[in-house]
Amino acid sequence: MSLSPPNRLLWVADLMLLAVAVVWGTSYGVVKFALDFYPVLGLLALRFGITFVVLSPALRSLHGANRASMAGAVLCGVLLLAIFLAETYGVAYTHASNAAFLISLCVVLTPLVEWAMLRRRPSAMDWVAVSLSLVGAAMVTGGVIHPTGGDALILLAALLRAIVVCVTKRVMRDARLAPLTVTAIQAGVVTAGSLVVALAIVREPLPALPSLAENGAFWLCIGYLVVACTLFAFFAQNYAVKRSSPTRVALLMGGEPAFGALFAYLWLGEQLSVWAWCGGALMVLASLLATVRWPSRAPGVASGIEVPREA
Repeated sequence: MSLSPPNRLLWVADLMLLAVAVVWGTSYGVVKFALDFYPVLGLLALRFGITFVVLSPALRSLHGANRASMAGAVLCGVLLLAIFLAETYGVAYTHASNAAFLISLCVVLTPLVEWAMLRRRPSAMDWVAVSLSLVGAAMVTGGVIHPTGGDALILLAALLRAIVVCVTKRVMRDARLAPLTVTAIQAGVVTAGSLVVALAIVREPLPALPSLAENGAFWLCIGYLVVACTLFAFFAQNYAVKRSSPTRVALLMGGEPAFGALFAYLWLGEQLSVWAWCGGALMVLASLLATVRWPSRAPGVASGIEVPREA
């Protein structure tokens, strides 16, 4: 039986978010490689600056949006900048396994933030999927071993991830504000913020960009980060959260550490234990459970997911 247009939109959004989990899982290795050529803040400014230039035509739709929605989109950009700064500097002061586990706590924090901000109470199945994701993350990463000062920054980044998804949900309620437009605003804010932090706060002059002729691998990494990890990933998140709940979005992207571990195994040659493979399977299972439309008492609602109306 064919799916109705609203259900087709939900399935498209689900598949896009699973793809985001894959590309974001691979991004850690790519970013680590690119940082051998260019510093953190410069890399952020370059990555999101290119994204902003590509998406700048989408800003034409701003004339139809209200000021509150535009302010919300700018706030999303500020939160996104804070996430990248907290993650980047947190990783510098903690173990990689600690960081991978703590950032996955976003999946646990999102239902609580959504409950507080959007007044949507998580369903029982939401908590089942969240629990599976958390146990899987602990199995993949080993949990938090030897806590460090950087762990607080990573935990802050996880909380900010949960908040930004809920804020985006509110912003995307304005039907006149397109997902691409929100992505462009976010990219512009992160670019400007990275430059301000680098030049005004850190007072670190950015070096010259690596040459294309001698550093082709670096520019291939930039291309991947811009196209897959930024243009596609943030558009997909903004598109999906418009049609779904923040908890569902977080669960579908919750397999990011598992895909990251798989990428490290295939591309970097890192070895994974049987325990880690089982944990990855649990995380993927949690993401798949989030795609199922569980019956709800309220008609027209599945597990708290809003059914989009046709225009």
